Amino acid sequence: MEQTPGTPVTTTRRTMVAAAGATGLAAVLAACGGSKGSSAGSSTSASGGTSQGSSGGTSGGSSGTGGGASGATLAKTSDIPEGGGKVFADQRVVVTQPTAGQFKGFSAVCTHQQCTVSEVKDGTINCPCHGSKFHIADGSVANGPASQPLPAAHITVANGAVKLG
Repeated sequence: MEQTPGTPVTTTRRTMVAAAGATGLAAVLAACGGSKGSSAGSSTSASGGTSQGSSGGTSGGSSGTGGGASGATLAKTSDIPEGGGKVFADQRVVVTQPTAGQFKGFSAVCTHQQCTVSEVKDGTINCPCHGSKFHIADGSVANGPASQPLPAAHITVANGAVKLG
């Protein structure tokens, strides 16, 4: 739109929204920029990852944890109780042992409102924020308000150690 000299400038709501959106997009892109080679602190999202069941003491799960370095030792297998599990909040992962020698990894981030789950008790992984509970065997919802299962996390079990990745 051309402006003739002496005519007042009119700014429409559409123009203001477009300008604000472009400015916001530029800020987000600048904040998200960084070297592609850096993986520290990055997270990978798993939308509906499925648990790959296993037997004989190997891992269950697929990619999908946030945080934590791949290959980092989380615990000794003896630290994960049979029929229970352990939350590793710093790595945002929970490891369970539903039956003897069968270990499963899940995201420790509740699918309801992204709180970190706090405990594994009585066969469920429990979120303290709104009471969601997830089954230790497959991460499926045992009690809402969460409606989606916990995404699987890729773990490995070897030589008595549970590791990420």
